[in-house]
Amino acid sequence: MTNRALLQTMRHTLRVAGRVLGAGTGQRCLSGLRSGQLFTEYGSESAQHESLIKEASLYVHWPYCLKRCSYCNFNKYIPKDDNNHIVSQCLQQEVGTLLQLSQVSCVTSVFFGGGTPSLAHPSTVSDILEAISRRTSLADEAEVSLEVNPTLEGRTKLKDFIHAGVNRFSIGVQSLLDEDLKRLGRDHNAHQALRTVEDARKLCPGKVSVDIMFRRPGQSTASWEAELSELLRACDDHISLYQLTPERGTLLFKQLQSAQVTLPGDHETADMYESARRMLHQHGFRQYEVSNFARNMLLRSVQHRWHLDVTKWQASSTFLSEWHHLGSFQKEHKNRLSAVSHHNLSYWKGRQYIGVGPGAHGRFVPLGEGGTQREARTQTLEPEVWIREVQQRGHATRRRIQLGHLELLEEVLVMGLRMTEGITHEHWQLFSPQLALCDIFNSSTDVQEFLRCGHLTLDDGGLRCSWNGLALLDSMLPALLLQLERQIQPKAPR
Repeated sequence: MTNRALLQTMRHTLRVAGRVLGAGTGQRCLSGLRSGQLFTEYGSESAQHESLIKEASLYVHWPYCLKRCSYCNFNKYIPKDDNNHIVSQCLQQEVGTLLQLSQVSCVTSVFFGGGTPSLAHPSTVSDILEAISRRTSLADEAEVSLEVNPTLEGRTKLKDFIHAGVNRFSIGVQSLLDEDLKRLGRDHNAHQALRTVEDARKLCPGKVSVDIMFRRPGQSTASWEAELSELLRACDDHISLYQLTPERGTLLFKQLQSAQVTLPGDHETADMYESARRMLHQHGFRQYEVSNFARNMLLRSVQHRWHLDVTKWQASSTFLSEWHHLGSFQKEHKNRLSAVSHHNLSYWKGRQYIGVGPGAHGRFVPLGEGGTQREARTQTLEPEVWIREVQQRGHATRRRIQLGHLELLEEVLVMGLRMTEGITHEHWQLFSPQLALCDIFNSSTDVQEFLRCGHLTLDDGGLRCSWNGLALLDSMLPALLLQLERQIQPKAPR
């Protein structure tokens, strides 16, 4: 998930609850794609709280693309000339400035998004990683991800990006139908996409994610299932499903307004989502977030060793014996064995993240200037203006807003419920030590109805959506956010 997509998710879900953060529409199926005073009334300086301010993930935005896709309203630009070198220098400078401002002691993950960051020279990646290391510690096993456009140029640079420090690729396949790729404005074809995935898997097996869209113009559930079957034969251990959502100002939106194209209806869109979840589950993928699915690498390797059908593995005594033998190893190395995106998990778990580059967003406490509250920060959008501001003052933060306690908990709730594990009591207490999940939600008749219907679960494990509830999350969020506001707002400091 790109930094921009993260913010779209937050805006969408809060917008569903009636909060004015921008224009848009909700969907039946799933969200479109995406802290408070920690040291005073709302928190203590426990070790866990310390990690909330001493660690951060880092997002680097590369703003350039060779062309604009018909559905895209991200902050991207067609370059007028080759200024890669100066952009690289400014990214390094802004990294240093914002890391100094945040005073974090460790960067846990880095994500190069865009735009099309695979257009950048691989030395840009290595230079930025060096800039991070000069200012703070880059975790030994830090996930360093890069979005790749599966064109010939993107594919031929994969090995150079690995040498530069990248250890995970996110490949924008989007479709395996050439006609649909043309309609979406993509500059690759299905063959190039599959070749790119194949080459990336050879370089970093288990750490290649593919993005694919559904609800495309003219798409049916049957054609979607056939396409997904083909993708499953070629993909690695991570798949992201994104529902195509028309955004104002895009070519797709204009085409829909003029009836040049039509999108599948809500019911068929929901059917596509459910059929994809079912197929991925049958192929050993665990859904860990609304749009994201990952396979356990150790599980897959054992299955492959014993030639097991993933739908029958539980009945195999041979497999169970092997799995039991490897259980302690799995537990000890579970973070390295899982193909989940740890960078994205930092967003969904409400951790700090620093956004660098034109239009990037961040959430962190500016300890370097005496700050005690987390801020929502946005960098200047236009690359030329951003370059000028970075050269003048070391960074180009255009907007900064201190987040109050309610805003913090809204983000923790919205993002946390997107995960299948939901929000544990321990995690919620990090941000709300005075009011537990049960204190907030047990008195709501709407929430009680969600619990009775089996869409939500609130128990000793925390608050989470059921299998069916995850697909209905958007429809439940208004009531959840309203109840949160009722409980928190009167208790907020004046």
